[in-house]
Amino acid sequence: MTEIGLGHYVTVGAILFVLGVFGIFLNRKNVITILMAIELILLAVNVNLVAFSTAMSDLVGQVFAMFVLTVAAAEVAIGLAILVVFFRNRATIAVEDISSLKG
Repeated sequence: MTEIGLGHYVTVGAILFVLGVFGIFLNRKNVITILMAIELILLAVNVNLVAFSTAMSDLVGQVFAMFVLTVAAAEVAIGLAILVVFFRNRATIAVEDISSLKG
């Protein structure tokens, strides 16, 4: 039986990061999918932070991952609130319509 090492965690983090980047670039029409792709990227960063923190026997990476999770939760709450207000005003959440708000 093989032991799960640092390379395995880095590989999972890289796969999550690539999926998040593909989610942003391949789907440019749905704002909710773009927000979920950003969350995948942040999750990949957290996996790498915790993996390297454990490998180095240092808790700083794990504490920093908790701060990243806190910022991600706040980002989702604010992003969805903005989306709800925009949907009430325009009756759509298409990315093309949101880009018209630039001024």
